[in-house]
Amino acid sequence: MEKALIIEDDKDISELIAIHLADMDMEVDKAFDGKDGLMKALNNKYRFILLDIRLPLLDGFEVCKRIRMEKNNTPVLMITSKSEEIDKVLGLEIGADDYISKPFGIRELLARIKAVLRRAEHVPELGDAENVELRYDDLYVNVGMRVVELKGERIELSPKEFDLLVYLASHPGKTYSRMQLLNQIWGYEFEGFEHTVNSHINRLRSKIEQNMSQPEYILTTWGVGYKFREA
Repeated sequence: MEKALIIEDDKDISELIAIHLADMDMEVDKAFDGKDGLMKALNNKYRFILLDIRLPLLDGFEVCKRIRMEKNNTPVLMITSKSEEIDKVLGLEIGADDYISKPFGIRELLARIKAVLRRAEHVPELGDAENVELRYDDLYVNVGMRVVELKGERIELSPKEFDLLVYLASHPGKTYSRMQLLNQIWGYEFEGFEHTVNSHINRLRSKIEQNMSQPEYILTTWGVGYKFREA
């Protein structure tokens, strides 16, 4: 049985969510503060993590950041008690896959969870991903295994960095606007967060480009967006 982790200091909310996840055949672990949640996240394998932002001992932003620093790519759905844009933007910037604002209905939450899980499994427009390999000079991508190598050395990417790379590299020479990439990789509900694409492109470039000021693979089409170099 697959496992999920709920990091939420409100025990009533945590228990309610756990009941519904059990109906999805999920085994649930719970943590009621950030430090315990981080320890569980790093020492267990989870299908996804539900992470509240406002937590004792360690807030959700810091928990998510440390999870990603440890190369842990488990999908993270963040919960915020506010609806301000800053919470949403910061959550996406540090590697969260989605967010939901309190108060929320259980149906909305479950729909968000299912969408996160679908996106985590989905490789855009590549058909049978298990058999897809992409090679461009020193850059190698095994889509099914989600492996990226540069000059034979493994490169660790976050889920969204990997999806961006695969999507662009599978359409070499074609320019995509920031909005098109945002909609394709994150989903339409993130309209207005185009700068998140810029941040992820910059982080991706820092990992696969020899010279950030003269990128070899991911090119900027000025005034429009980004493209992968032509084959």
